Amino acid sequence: MTESASTSNKNEDCHAANGVKPGRNGMVRNHHIHHQYQQQEKKVNHHAACNGELYSRPFIESFEETPMLVAVLTYMGYGILTIFGYLRDFMREWKIEKCHIAREREEQKDFVPLYQDFEDFYTRNLYMRIRDSWNRPICSVPGAKFDLVERNSNDYNWTFEYTGRVVKDVINLGSYNYLGFAENTGACAAAAGEVTMKYGVGVASTRQEMGNLDRHEELEKQVASFLGVESAMAFGMGFATNSMNIPALAGKGCLILSDELNHASLVLGARLSCSTIRVFKHNNMQSLEKLLRDAIVHGQPRTHRPWKKILILVEGIYSMEGSIVRLPEIIALKKKYKAYLYLDEAHSIGALGPTGRGVVEYFGLDPKDVDIMMGTFTKSFGAAGGYIGGKKDLIDYLRTHSHSAIYATSMPPPVAEQIITSMKCIMGEDGTSIGRSRIQRLAENTVYFRRRMREMGFIIYGNNDSPVVPMMLYMPAKIGAFGREMLKRNIGVVVVGFPATPIIESRARFCISAGHSKEMLDRALGVISEVGDLLQLKYSRRKVLPSSDRLFDETTYEENEE
Repeated sequence: MTESASTSNKNEDCHAANGVKPGRNGMVRNHHIHHQYQQQEKKVNHHAACNGELYSRPFIESFEETPMLVAVLTYMGYGILTIFGYLRDFMREWKIEKCHIAREREEQKDFVPLYQDFEDFYTRNLYMRIRDSWNRPICSVPGAKFDLVERNSNDYNWTFEYTGRVVKDVINLGSYNYLGFAENTGACAAAAGEVTMKYGVGVASTRQEMGNLDRHEELEKQVASFLGVESAMAFGMGFATNSMNIPALAGKGCLILSDELNHASLVLGARLSCSTIRVFKHNNMQSLEKLLRDAIVHGQPRTHRPWKKILILVEGIYSMEGSIVRLPEIIALKKKYKAYLYLDEAHSIGALGPTGRGVVEYFGLDPKDVDIMMGTFTKSFGAAGGYIGGKKDLIDYLRTHSHSAIYATSMPPPVAEQIITSMKCIMGEDGTSIGRSRIQRLAENTVYFRRRMREMGFIIYGNNDSPVVPMMLYMPAKIGAFGREMLKRNIGVVVVGFPATPIIESRARFCISAGHSKEMLDRALGVISEVGDLLQLKYSRRKVLPSSDRLFDETTYEENEE
C-alpha cells in the first residue's frame, strides 16, 4: 500500500469515527452527528490524533446535497426560461418586440464579434428579469442599518427611475462590515477626518515618486506587527493586490496550484503570470496532493525539467461557500513537497481568531509557515486597499517588481488612517477593549445566526465559524423574488446566481457583523423564515434539534423522513 493510500484510508477512518462522512468534493459534511456533550471531546481528540494532531478544535463544515426534486425543477426552470428567451429573440428579430440590447451593425457582421452570443442571451433574457436585485443605490453609512434610494422600472428592468423616496433603516445583511468599523462616528471617523484636514484626500503620485507619506510607513509597520511577520506592504486596491503581485512572484517555468473556487483576482493574477495553472478540487487535500506528487515526478511538460517554483493559491474564507481553508493540512503538504503557499485572507483577517488575526491564528499556526500572507482592508477594517506580508526579502522584491507598487497611485491618507486606527483598536493599542469585544460579538452572532437558520430548515453552506452564510435558493425565479420580498420587509440581502455560482446553486449570501444586535438578528431571522415559507425555501431534509445549551461547535441532527 502506498503512503498516500494509507493516509487516505486513515482520514476516512477518522471521519467515520467522528460520525462524519466525506461529501461533495471530498469535503466533510456535518450531518448525521448524534453525540452528547461527553462524547464530543473524546471524538474530537480521536479526530485530531488521526490527523497527526493538525487540528486543535472541531472542524465542521456543512454542504447538504441538493434534493433531487429541487435539482430537477431548477433545471426545468432554466429550460423554460431558455425556450422563452429564444422566442423573445425571434420576436425582436422581426420587430414584434422592441429591442433594447446593443447589437452588431450589419456592416460589422464579417468582423470578429464584439459580443458573445450566449453571454448576451443570458444577460438580456435571464439576468434582466432580476436586475433590480443588484446595484441598488444607498445613501448612508453601510453599517448594521442603511438608507436606500427607492427606484422603479417600467420596462422590465432595462431602465430605472428614482421615485425620490428613501427607504430608512434597512437591516444590512449584505456588507462585509464584519467588525462594524464602517461607520461615520467614533475614533476611526474622527482620526480620518483629522488626517483629511492635514494631508488632503488624494496623493496624486505613486509611492516611488512623491506619494510615499509617513502614514503609509506607519501603516505597513502596523500591519507587519499585527500579522506577526518581518515586513508588509500596502496597496490602494484589494483586487490589484492579487492580480498585480502574483505575476511578480511566478512566471514561465513555474506551476500554480489553485483552488477551484478561488476569487477572480487570484485567477486573473495566475493567468497574467504566464505560469502553468492546475486546479484542485475545493478544500480537497487528496486532489492537491495528487497534483503536487505529479508535479514532482513528471516536472514540466515535454522537457520534464523540474518546475522553477510551485505556488499554492488558497483563500482563508471562501466568500461564496462560507468554507474555511484546511490550512493545517495544506501547510503540511507544502512542507512535504517543498512548495510555496500564497494565502488570501480578504474575508478571514479580523473575522477569525481570538484576536482577529485571521485563519492562521484560528488554527493556532505559525505565520512563518505561510510564505505570502495577503489580505484586504475592505472588510473588517471598513476601508479600502490590500496588503502583502512575509519575509523582508520578499517585500523588498515586490517594492521594485510589482506593477501595483510601481504604477498605482498611493493610498489616500484618510483611508490609511482609518486602517491604522481600526487595527490599533483590534490590537488593544488604543487602551480600550472595544476591538476584542467586537471580535467576540462577531463570533457569537455567527454561531447564533447559523444555528437558527438550520433550526428553521434552510440549507446553508460553510463552516460553523464563518461569518459568510450562504442560504440555498436554487431556482432562478426565486433569486429575484427573495431579494424583493426581503426588501419589502426592510431587510437588505445579496442574492447570487449563475455565472457567479453553479447553475443549480443560486443562493442568498448573508454577511454577519459585530454591529448587529441580537434584536436585529432576531428580526431578520423572523423575516427570513416568513419569506422562506412564502417562497418554499426550507429545503433541508434534516431537522435540527434546538438546544439552548449546545456546545460552541456542536450541532445535533435527526433524520426527517418527509
